[in-house]
Amino acid sequence: MDSQNVVYDKNNTRCPLFLTNSDDYKCVLILTVKRVTAAFSLISCFFMLCVIWLFRKYNSLAQKMILCLTIAAFFDSIAYVMGDVHPDGVICNFQAWWLTYFDWCSLAWVCLITLNLYLNLVKEMKTDRFEVLYHLMAWGVPFVMSCLPLFRDYYGPAGAWCWITDDHVAWRFGIWYIPLFTLIFLMILCYVRIIYVAKERVLSWSGTFNPEREWRKVSLAEEIKPLKWYPSVYLLVSLFPLINRIHNAFNPLQPVFSLTLLHVISAPLHGLANAFVFGLDKDTWGQLNFTSMQLAIHSRLCDRTLIKEYRTGAVRYMPPAEASSLDLGDDDDDDTTVLFYSPAMTLKERGS
Repeated sequence: MDSQNVVYDKNNTRCPLFLTNSDDYKCVLILTVKRVTAAFSLISCFFMLCVIWLFRKYNSLAQKMILCLTIAAFFDSIAYVMGDVHPDGVICNFQAWWLTYFDWCSLAWVCLITLNLYLNLVKEMKTDRFEVLYHLMAWGVPFVMSCLPLFRDYYGPAGAWCWITDDHVAWRFGIWYIPLFTLIFLMILCYVRIIYVAKERVLSWSGTFNPEREWRKVSLAEEIKPLKWYPSVYLLVSLFPLINRIHNAFNPLQPVFSLTLLHVISAPLHGLANAFVFGLDKDTWGQLNFTSMQLAIHSRLCDRTLIKEYRTGAVRYMPPAEASSLDLGDDDDDDTTVLFYSPAMTLKERGS
């Protein structure tokens, strides 16, 4: 969430991390690494958004939630990409609020994805009716959490970016680190339960055979495989920031360069970590080939549908130019061929 915080002196140095001159290699390296890792996350989130849009992965509730998580991580990465640390003021407060809000939004969507999967599989509940409630929680709770330090004027320069200042260490842990690791621990427990129940149901069989129910068991088991990594990657990217924060709480004027470097490497990586988990989905990964992407782009950019009146018979697909050249008049004796072209159809519907 934050980087090492020391007293900001705008007349002395633009990089107050180690109270040295702005040309000191440590300060330059910290700021450069921060921008590079944040840029990787930003590009990863943009790539995810393109894939989601291209292959229309926003139909089910779970897909919509992943889309919202990607949007939150995208805006979160923008805060980390921002330039040098600003002096205390409106711009610094806005950067700190932006960072806190979208960090919380990303975490909230990961928690809700876990909760939604738990309700679907363990409780066997249909959760589509909870979509509005999910949005209220994922965007509303972070707004409250990010505004609390703002109203108390606790935001300010905090090293490589603005956040809660070093004078309010308790707020740093209360607003972010304690809730973060508590929620990660609860999510891990949820996934342990989810995986156990999924394995039990896949191996079990009772009563009359129901193909739809058996297919649902297998599909849920496949859905769990990539999603279970979300808490793990959040734990990994948050571990070094926590260690650095604890050291900062006890030694605020003696920052450790290695800890600060590991902090700025890992903290902005939420977007890249989410993209990694997103790429673990076999269905998504299988579509990332030239043919599938070419068909999807054609479907997106050439979204024209030609439908002609037809009688019951076999169905085949033809390009618009070829279909329009055919004469399907009333005297046509061929009742076995139906022609229509729909680029808007999904790849699975086309049989590809």
